[in-house]
Amino acid sequence: MTHSSTAGTVKADDDAPVQRQTTAGGVCTLTLNRPAQYNALSDDVLTALSDALSSVHDDPDTRCVVLSANGRAFCAGHDLKELRSTEDPDRHRATFERCSTVMQQILALPVPVIARVQGLATAAGCQLVATADLAVAADNARFAVSGINAGLFCSTPAVALSRNIATKRAFEMLVTGEFIDAATARDWGLVNRVVAPDDLDEAVTALTQQICAKSSYAIRRGKALFYHQLEEPLSAAYTRASAAISADLSSADAREGIDAFIDKRAPVWRDA
Repeated sequence: MTHSSTAGTVKADDDAPVQRQTTAGGVCTLTLNRPAQYNALSDDVLTALSDALSSVHDDPDTRCVVLSANGRAFCAGHDLKELRSTEDPDRHRATFERCSTVMQQILALPVPVIARVQGLATAAGCQLVATADLAVAADNARFAVSGINAGLFCSTPAVALSRNIATKRAFEMLVTGEFIDAATARDWGLVNRVVAPDDLDEAVTALTQQICAKSSYAIRRGKALFYHQLEEPLSAAYTRASAAISADLSSADAREGIDAFIDKRAPVWRDA
């Protein structure tokens, strides 16, 4: 991926399947760039997205990632034409394993990932929204795991969806293929905020600014702890969390943050 620097911003090649743009404030935007195909996740897109996530993971200056898309749709899921172009089950398995790797990379990133959703988010596109740590949607966005309409149960999207919303709601979406609107997605816990389409960028920026104003050290440590403890029994989760917060109390940022609170002043983060 070719990058050029302009006015504190690093931008990706306009023709790349996934564009990357990083601001001086540490917000990295990864933009799906197949608008004519409703940003369907072809193998090329998945490979580019995986490479971009790997690069972001190793960048200490990144504070937050925004997952965006060009065009009318956020993401229509997997590229069905590409999947039907071969009968090779090994090729199919490789595609879905690549997609599953991408989803796990998002969760493994040390910084928050925000899905910026406009238009449709279906099947693996809905999976992307469910996998992101946070999601802001335009009020005209619509969500579905609609593979069942094509004779295919959305097995991999079900993994992320069932970890976001109640079991019966997730299963109903999976077996009916019906769409839900943005307001319902917010009520069910699939997205955090819903705004008018013209306000979408402003809402995402406001959220990234809130995150970037906090201690990067605390955010990075906190995200890792959050997902680890979710998979553990209650006692083990508390043991892990107690050890984490005890260790974090000795960090420079925690000492500064507590002193600033006591002194009634704004903290100056040291990120350590």
